[in-house]
Amino acid sequence: MLNRSITKVSPSHLREPVIPSDRSETQPYGTVQRTPLALDSDIAAASVDNLNQLLADTLTLGSLYKKHHWQVSGPNFYSLHLLFDKHYAEQESLADLLAERVQTLGGISVAMAHDVAELASIPRSPKGREDPENQIKRLLQAHEVILLEARAMAREAAELGDLGTNDIIVSDLIRLNEAQVWFVVEHIQ
Repeated sequence: MLNRSITKVSPSHLREPVIPSDRSETQPYGTVQRTPLALDSDIAAASVDNLNQLLADTLTLGSLYKKHHWQVSGPNFYSLHLLFDKHYAEQESLADLLAERVQTLGGISVAMAHDVAELASIPRSPKGREDPENQIKRLLQAHEVILLEARAMAREAAELGDLGTNDIIVSDLIRLNEAQVWFVVEHIQ
């Protein structure tokens, strides 16, 4: 265990900002405000729930790509290092699109790391370095989790008449994840 130069501070310092706000949240997480999108509020709420799940898993996959980008080693270091960073950037861009769709529907997007970790379906990776083969297998497993969720959620959105959400899931999320799977799977020996 490392000796830390800074000792833990009292948790009371972490409860409120240095300069407390006189305002609380304007909309609680898990609620949906009605918006003039010609969608029933129950349909918007269902899409918000599904999109937040996809967002949590997309952010988790992006973090996994960044972790592997930093920790990859071996004879294919350079090509994997670049590939993992490219895929990380694409996942981050996709996360922004998903979060903005949640907000468009009148919901609140999951945003903080601890909330994302709580919601994510992708199994947690070890803190330490894995060999490239296990990194690749872990990435492919994460993609499969997202693709399984996305296909079911796209069908649900279409059946409910939320074509905007269906379009984002199919045109952006599924297609990006399928393309990334192709690039990653080609590194399996």
